[in-house]
Amino acid sequence: MKNKYSQRVDRLRALLDEENIDGLYISHEENVSYFTGKKGNDCTLWITKDDAVIFTDFRYREMAQELAGWLQLDEIGAKRRPLDRLKSCRETRIGVERDYLPLNDYLDFTGRISGKSIVPVSGLVEKLRIVKDEEEIELTRQAEEISAQAFNYIIGYIKPGMSEKQVAVELEHWMLTHGGEGISFDTIVVSGAKSSYPHGVPDGKLIEDGDFVTMDYGTVVGGYHADMTRTVAVGHATDEMKRVYNTVLRAQTESCRQIKAGILGSEAHKIAADIIAAEGYGEYFGHGLGHGTGLEIHEAPRFSPFYQAEIPENSIMSIEPGIYLPKMFGVRIEDLCIVKADGIINLTISAPKELIIL
Repeated sequence: MKNKYSQRVDRLRALLDEENIDGLYISHEENVSYFTGKKGNDCTLWITKDDAVIFTDFRYREMAQELAGWLQLDEIGAKRRPLDRLKSCRETRIGVERDYLPLNDYLDFTGRISGKSIVPVSGLVEKLRIVKDEEEIELTRQAEEISAQAFNYIIGYIKPGMSEKQVAVELEHWMLTHGGEGISFDTIVVSGAKSSYPHGVPDGKLIEDGDFVTMDYGTVVGGYHADMTRTVAVGHATDEMKRVYNTVLRAQTESCRQIKAGILGSEAHKIAADIIAAEGYGEYFGHGLGHGTGLEIHEAPRFSPFYQAEIPENSIMSIEPGIYLPKMFGVRIEDLCIVKADGIINLTISAPKELIIL
């Protein structure tokens, strides 16, 4: 009986004809992981209709041998490279990942493989990764739950006089000591006027009474990434701060209510954008409503004004509207969800979204 990884190989094989290629050389680390269940660093794959090969060196020999049920090991080293296998293969149209293959390798392939065509291909494996299986969903759920519980911890920790970096380190430490296996991305903790930076970097700035503090972060479980954002006020919030916060909350809540499988990415974005624009803040919401997550923190599909494709069932998406007023403050609220035929399943439900004043 085939396992899920060999089934994924078969699904890729079914797509080769669509791209008019005989095989795909896979060099992107997360795409390698998708077909192996292992961390894909220092490994590449060659998948054709008849062969499925993993190229790696002595350091990963034992790991690669564990994949023998669906991948053949071709050990590389100083005297042997993937190029040697591809030069001698019977396939004539060799697909390569145009977004990830190093230019050095591409020039090597085109310059040293004669009698074959090197065909740049984009998004082929990523298309397969959009729809998650039960295990992928469960790993993401675990990662997001740890992240949500970290928020419930950190709101009891934050005090005026602490630095942004201190809070960021504490968040990461809590997640890594409560089941997290890594950090999804560089943790964002920004306060006061810096909270208007959508991807600001935490530093020695001290948190003050009257600040908004925006925290965007997540942990990793089994290779799958969590992502969430919460904004809290410290000490007090002005009327404008409350108005902006409640606008973002309404845009986020309404998006969660309306999104379901089959919606266009652009339509989903418009739900939040229209609410924010109606309150006069349209120019201050300058990013997409959300993105897919999985083996990478940013994956297809997208909730974006430019994404005209449908969002399929069992994709995992962030829903994260924001308003950013330069030199003043910013607010973002983000949940991670599973998109289903009749709506979403919210994975960040454990972390409250109503305005919290610490």
